[in-house]
Amino acid sequence: MRSTGIDSVTTTLGESVRAFIPHPLPPADPALLPEVYSNLNRQAELALARLAGGTGLVPSVDWLLYSAIRKEALLTSQIEGTQATLTDLFDHEAGFKVSNTADVEEVTNYLRALNWTREQLRDPKGLPISVRLLRDAHRRLLDGARGASKQPGELRRSQNWIGGTRPGNAAFVPPPPEQVPSLLAELERFIHDTKTDLPPMVRVALIHAQFETIHPFLDGNGRIGRLLITALFEHWGLLSEPLLYLSGYLKQHQAEYYRRLSAIRTEGDWESWVVFFLEGVVAASADAEKNIIDVASLVAADRRRLLQSTKAGPASYRLFEMLPMMPRFTIEQVRQRLETSFPTATAAVRVLEELGVVAEMTGQKKNRCFSYQAYVELLSR
Repeated sequence: MRSTGIDSVTTTLGESVRAFIPHPLPPADPALLPEVYSNLNRQAELALARLAGGTGLVPSVDWLLYSAIRKEALLTSQIEGTQATLTDLFDHEAGFKVSNTADVEEVTNYLRALNWTREQLRDPKGLPISVRLLRDAHRRLLDGARGASKQPGELRRSQNWIGGTRPGNAAFVPPPPEQVPSLLAELERFIHDTKTDLPPMVRVALIHAQFETIHPFLDGNGRIGRLLITALFEHWGLLSEPLLYLSGYLKQHQAEYYRRLSAIRTEGDWESWVVFFLEGVVAASADAEKNIIDVASLVAADRRRLLQSTKAGPASYRLFEMLPMMPRFTIEQVRQRLETSFPTATAAVRVLEELGVVAEMTGQKKNRCFSYQAYVELLSR
């Protein structure tokens, strides 16, 4: 059995505990054998290529990105216990009242952190993938949300633990705080190592697990670790846009996700984790591809109905093309987006309402709210 780290006895909250300090990547003694991952890695690459090819089914990849990024934000937050739904998120973005504001704020913070990270990596003058980038993303993740008291953007200066009510009965005790900077520096070196012959997707699997083992922040480690997956997939050209919501697979298999990460530390079993991760990419890609086909079919059918309508005009056509990125809205928002008058906006909405494409949600005469309901339900499945 390989050793993947050493135990270090440390005292925290008056208790003596064994904290785990991981060895640097890649796995060694023995090294990861290509026969463990090469076939699955090929399958995962093909699945990602099919997913990328599916974008040609819709007029705008921005439509798909709008929903995919929000699904990932929602699902990665749900793994941590957030109760917000996709409808809550759409309502919040439309300025409607939502009951669980704190949960929705956590999801929107994740969106902000992910979008900022993508901008940095795409900008020649932006930050590279580095400890500093992750700290700045972490600051945005915890900004004003429940974790605001958990040192946003700062590496932890105290011992943390996972599971259990106290360090002594924890399921896992990450490295002592004084070890965190050097462990992250080693991880950063591995990310930028150009001499490794490991495939990029396998490297992403290793990096995510190592980050979770180091657990460098007081809060938000899971979300930043999964954000790192999305960032590396795009940065290393595995997928040109973040259309994959891998957190859906990880949430569905949450117990196994944690068990596989744990087995790296307790049994030296990197192989099972890498296999689980690659299987997840294959399954999540197929899921996202099916979602694209379903969205494309729905939008095409609704567009056909609109084009056949004698009442439709330029304003209703333009409004319809906005719906996939504005699934909940008011007439005032339509007026602003179309840069038109209130009567024109009202008439455009009425056309889509009469065709059954959108539905009014409040039953009121004033301050009415509308929904592209079939689309919202499809994405929420």
